[in-house]
Parts: sequence; C-alpha cells; structure tokens
Amino acid sequence: MSDATTSIATPEPVPAGFARRLLRKRLAWLCLAYLTTIAAVAVAAPLLLPGVAAENAGDLAAAQQGPGPAHLLGTDTLGRDVLERLLVGTRVTVIGVAVALLVALLIGVPLGLAAGFFRGWLDTAIGWLADLTFSMPAIVIILVVLAVFPQNMTAAMITLGAISAPGLMRVVRSATLAVRDELYIDAARVSGLSSIYIITRHVLPRIAGPVIVQTSLLAAVALLVQTGLAFLNLVVPAPAPSWGGMVADGVQAIVQHPWLIWPPGLVIVLTILTFGLLADCARDASTERWSAPAPASRRAKRHATAAAHHPDAHQHLLVIDSLRVSFPSPSGPAQVLDDVSFTIAPGETVGVVGESGCGKTATAMAVLGLLPAGGTVDGGSIYFRGQDLTMLGEAELSQIRGTKIGLVSQEPMVSLDPAFRVGSQLAEAVRQHHRVSRAAARARAVELLRRVHLPDPDAVARRYPHELSGGMAQRVVLARALAGDPELLIADEPTTALDVTVQAEVLDLLREIQADTGMAILLVTHDWGVVADICDRAVVMYAGQVVEQADVASLFGRPMHPYTEALLAANPHTAADQEELPTIPGTVPKPGQWPLGCHFRPRCPYATADCASTDIELTTPAPQRASRCLHTDRLTSGSYERTAIA
Repeated sequence: MSDATTSIATPEPVPAGFARRLLRKRLAWLCLAYLTTIAAVAVAAPLLLPGVAAENAGDLAAAQQGPGPAHLLGTDTLGRDVLERLLVGTRVTVIGVAVALLVALLIGVPLGLAAGFFRGWLDTAIGWLADLTFSMPAIVIILVVLAVFPQNMTAAMITLGAISAPGLMRVVRSATLAVRDELYIDAARVSGLSSIYIITRHVLPRIAGPVIVQTSLLAAVALLVQTGLAFLNLVVPAPAPSWGGMVADGVQAIVQHPWLIWPPGLVIVLTILTFGLLADCARDASTERWSAPAPASRRAKRHATAAAHHPDAHQHLLVIDSLRVSFPSPSGPAQVLDDVSFTIAPGETVGVVGESGCGKTATAMAVLGLLPAGGTVDGGSIYFRGQDLTMLGEAELSQIRGTKIGLVSQEPMVSLDPAFRVGSQLAEAVRQHHRVSRAAARARAVELLRRVHLPDPDAVARRYPHELSGGMAQRVVLARALAGDPELLIADEPTTALDVTVQAEVLDLLREIQADTGMAILLVTHDWGVVADICDRAVVMYAGQVVEQADVASLFGRPMHPYTEALLAANPHTAADQEELPTIPGTVPKPGQWPLGCHFRPRCPYATADCASTDIELTTPAPQRASRCLHTDRLTSGSYERTAIA
C-alpha cells in the first residue's frame, strides 16, 4: 500500500499551472516582451510608413551611408533608409512564420490527439502518413510549389507547415498516450462524457506544455526557412522589404558596404534565439515535478518568527518540529501535513506507519526537499544535525542529499535508468559524492554490490535494470543510497513489492548495514510486521498528523490512540485462525476535507462531542509516550475492541 498524500481530489488545471510556472521565469518574460514588440512592429510599421514597400529607390545621393542622425541604421545601395525597411519588412516575415505555424498546428495537433486517444487503425493510418511525409525532401517540395506559384509566400509557408506537421503530430501523440491511461480519463468515460469533450477539456490542457515547446521550435525553423527563401528572392517580390531580402541586398554590396548585412542579420539571429530560449523556458515549466525552494523573503520571514534553535536540535540527528505542508488544488492550497513533530536519534530506526493518504511519504520527501510540484512548506522546521533544512536553497540541499541523507524508494525499477548498466549508475553516484577517479568509482560500485550481498557483483554491475529481479533491484537501489555514506537512510516502503522471503532478507540487510555504519533509518511502511522486526520506535500518522508515537514494545503492548488500536486489530500477522479480520470503517479524508477537531473522529468508536470542539494537541499520557487523543484512558491494554471497528 503506497502513500497517496499527493493525490488530491481533482488535478490542478494544467494550463493555469503551466502559465504561472512559465511567467515566474525572468527569461520567459524577456522573450515574450521581445516577441510582443516584433508583433507590434509588424502591425504598426506598414501603417506608419506606407510608402516604404513601394520604393524602388530613395535618396541616391545618400546611398550606402553608415548610421547617422538622418538615418539611424544608414542607407542601402539605392539610398533607402535601412531602419524603415527593416521595420516594414517585419510584417511579411511575421506573416510567413504565422502561416506555417497555423497550418502545422491545425494539422499536427488534431491528428496527434486522435492517434493517441483512439489508437487502433486510426493510429496506424496516421502513423503511416507521417512516415510517408518524413521520407519526402522538404526543400524540394517547397521549390516545386514555388515553381507552380511563383513569388507566392503563402503557398510556400503552407507547404512548410504541412511538411512540419507530422513532427508535431508525433510529439502530441506521445503526450496523449500518457494522459489517456490516467484514471480520471477512465472516470470521465464511465460518466458518459463524449470523446471530443474529454479530448478538448481534459487531454488537451494536459499536453499544452509540450505543444508550446514544439511550437516555439517550429517558429524558429519557419523563420529560418522564410528568410532563406526571401534571400533567394523566391517569395517576396522587389521592391517589398523583408529580412531575408535585406540580407541578400547586403551580400551583394558586402565588399563596398559590409554594414548592410548586420541590421537584418542580427534581428534574424536574435529572433531565432528568442524562440529557442522560450522553448527552453516552456520545457522547464512543463516538466517541473518538484517544488521550488521557498523564496528568500518567505524563508527569512519564517526564520524570524521561529526560535533560533529547537531545544532538541543538537541532541538528535533529525528533529521535525510542527511541520506543515500544502499542495495546490482547484479550491486553493490543501494542507497535507499539519503539526508533524518527531525526532530520530543517531543509530535509531523509526517507523512511520499509517494508511495510504496519511502523509508518510510527504513527510519523508519534505525532509529531502523533494516535494512534488506545487508542494510548499508552510511552517515548522526540519533540523538535521542542528541545521534547519527548510531554510536551505536547492544548491545547499543537493550537498546534503546522498552524502548526509540517503533514499531508498518504494519502486526500485523506476529508480534505475533503463538505458545504463547498474555499475555505471552506481559509479556515477560514487563519483558525485567522493570525487574519485573512474576506475576507483567502478571498483567502489562493485564493492557496494558485494556489501548488499548480491551474488557475483561483477556480473550484476554489467547488467541493465530490466535484467534484475525485484529483490536484486531493491538491493541495487540500497547500494546506491549507501554510495555517499549517509548518516540517515530514508526507506520508503522498501519491502512492499517483494515476497515474504525477500522481505526478510532486505530487513536483515538493513539491520546489518546499520550495525556496521551506525546510520539511522526512517522507515515508511504500512506493515506492522516490518515495524516489529526492525524498528526501535514507531510514529503513527493519520490525515496529515502524528497521532501517536512510542517505542515499539509499548505501542504493541498498549496503544494510546484509537487509530493505532484499530490498525493493530486489523493486522493480519496477529489474526487468529478462522477469525474474521476486522476493518476500519470509512476512509482517510482527503487533504482539505479534514473534519474539525480530531481527524479520526468520524471513524472512531470512542468519539464524543468534545472531540469536535477544538484541535486536539499531541500530549504525553505516559513517560516516553505521545498521543493525540482525549480518551486514552478508555483504551484497554492489549485487548482490542474488534467488534467496535469491524
């Protein structure tokens, strides 16, 4: 059972989120400002300078002059003002690019959506047409079209757009395939929504990022082709100005007057560069899957209002104090962690237990500064060796990940790159943390594989991830986590996908490594058997809160929170033969839908009116114990009320 704290009721609309992420980038603002200026010039210049497009000659007495007060960018070989022609020529250039983009989008996006969403024979047919188009020489086809329609820029750019559409179609199809298999798409189908509505309302917004990236790149290509054709005098008849035509005029006089080539050439280069940079910004905005560090002002404000140091910050390896985390949702920020506090001492193993959606993985990822996209730390502190990790930027956190805090994720196969051999990936981690030679890193990688008890580590190092079993892959991931000799290992459901025998081997391995290195372990799990086997203390979480924590023996002997009692009662490891296993009624409430007072109240057999009155604080009903409950005295010792929770 995996943690689902990041699964909010409805996914945030991607267009709005993408636009916000894009506009947070200063480079994107500069690119958009430049392109907006170009568009404004394309509209206004021909209106303000109506005679420039028809001029065959200007002031012949002032021909081939350099920049000056009368002509800011000088004059060409016929005495025409270079700046005026550059401004007026912007329209024809921009129109050519716009035509190619419009045609490519009108063909590529609908066909890509249809191929990716409907699949089957339609996908095959569209793919065959795309392959056929890819096999055609684009420039030859454009020249043939211009032979039929001489000096017709619209025909040439329509042809370019049609030829470029299959490339865009392939990108859209790939993005659609990923979105098509998501559960909310299936839910929309089951609810009776039409395919067209699902595509336009649910699929298209999700792939807006890749489409914008490809559009920017295609715009750069279209500009390059348009100016190239204008340079050859194939699409813009004289004397009408265009950027490519002005470059051609400059080339003819490059010996006598080399300046003429610079103004249009620099504008072409700058515009193509702008399209490329905008594509980079759009790519980054569409692929961000982690939360950015809190702005310096927010960190400073939080730091100013918090105590300089937690009293336990230097006594424990890790101290999580009043941690609050939220994620975006359509109705505003939804809190997924609320007042989470616990500590881990050096060499200690602490298990974090709870149902899916309780906040276990979100807590672990907050420690590493790897919250999913949009996740923010709204309050509290995370002290590691006395240093508050919530105050650090990305560069500072990267110095801690791997070397101080390691991670073993719950899906080992996803954690390994299928394109590289196991040894290569381990050696890369070793070199990142220890700055050794390649040969030393390879030797260290094999030693790490031997340390996690993999048979024939040299052979395993030469394998690809798909050649490993689940247990072997988990050991490889553990070896990579040990590459930086971390003081704290975060193990997120490390035994979930493994059979019982392999689970026991992995737990024994963790225990052995801990005894050899003295590292502490934060174990995220839902399995009480794992907690009983390896953990010193347990932290029970429910709906974003810590509801109980104690040493394992005390917790199993006498739970002091109804949720812990219910989980232990439903533990299959302790179920008697022929006895029906009790279950907890209801489900964990989603972030943003927590009930008032005690979050467990709607599912609790001990709930009273007092449980809904105020927020329930974490108290210490017994030495070395903590519980977030008003009725700990009503819970029995070692005898669970199974009939009450069944």
